[in-house]
Amino acid sequence: MRGRRVAAVALRQWFLIRGSMSRIVPLFAWVVVDVVLWGFITRFLNSFPSTLYDFVPAVLGAVLLWDFLTRVMQGVTMAFFEDVWARNFLNVFATPIRISEYVGGLVTSSIATSAVGLVVMVLVAALAFHLHFLTYGLLLGPFLGVLFLFGIALGIIGISIVLRLGPAAEWFIWPLPAIISPFACVFYPLTTLPPWMRGVARALPPTYVFEGLRAIVLKRPVPVQSLLPGALLAALYVGLACLLFVRVHRYAVRTGLVGRYSAETVS
Repeated sequence: MRGRRVAAVALRQWFLIRGSMSRIVPLFAWVVVDVVLWGFITRFLNSFPSTLYDFVPAVLGAVLLWDFLTRVMQGVTMAFFEDVWARNFLNVFATPIRISEYVGGLVTSSIATSAVGLVVMVLVAALAFHLHFLTYGLLLGPFLGVLFLFGIALGIIGISIVLRLGPAAEWFIWPLPAIISPFACVFYPLTTLPPWMRGVARALPPTYVFEGLRAIVLKRPVPVQSLLPGALLAALYVGLACLLFVRVHRYAVRTGLVGRYSAETVS
């Protein structure tokens, strides 16, 4: 893998974003809306005198972390869609670039865009609702790391689906975080789920992150060791997602699907 080629893919995304307000505003607009909306909801819930549970870090914190995962996934998929919408995908792979370098460029651009969203979320939550994530110190790193890896895996799976089925299949990608969220225990503990859903939940890395977040809110010992299965699962999903993309790309090249790539193609 050559770093210059990876940087070139990421640099193209920078030029696209820099020259378009319609690409800049979504980086933080929806994040601000989510933080403000859920911030006022949690403030309302805390206004009940009988409430012994602090909803601001429990609920608003969960929203912020889940938004971060979603932004990481969308950072990968949106960078891919830019090539699809511009009919540039075939041109990219007509060059000597490798699949690993192309995916590496998508991940690099996702790091940049998700970092912007994360900074905005942390600032708005701290200034408007006094939720200071930085007080958790280095503990925040493993939580974000697991979510980042799983977001990358979801993004690569998403672009594999679109590459296989065609650009019109992008509508299958946007609902992925919403479909996963009930199983990931974003807003409630694992014990709330019925037994058949718990097995699925334990196979999802975010479940371990949000269980750890609730432990912190309840002032219990932080289950750092419990994050290890989540980290291993996230790394496994990244590897499987990359393998899936490689196989789909080879199929698209072998069958000529890449050459027939158009917005009207679904299968």
